[in-house]
Amino acid sequence: MKSSLMREWIIFALSIGLGGHIALGFLLHSPGTWSPVALAFYGFLTGILLYVTSQVGRAIWRLYQEKLWVERVVPKGKEW
Repeated sequence: MKSSLMREWIIFALSIGLGGHIALGFLLHSPGTWSPVALAFYGFLTGILLYVTSQVGRAIWRLYQEKLWVERVVPKGKEW
C-alpha cells in the first residue's frame, strides 16, 4: 500500500514537472507570445494531461499483461 502510494506520487510529480518544462520551452522559444499566468496554467494543465495519459497507458498495459497471463495459465478450450 505504501509503495503504491509513493509510486503514484512520483508519477504525478514527474508529470507536473514535465508539463512545467514544456511550458518553459514555450516561454523560451516565443517570449512575447505567452503571459506568465497563462503559461503557468497551461503548464499545470499539460502536466495533468500527461498524468492521465500515463495512467491510461498503465491500465492498458495491465490489461494486456493479464490477458497474456490468462493465455499462458489457462489451456485452450478450458475457458472458465
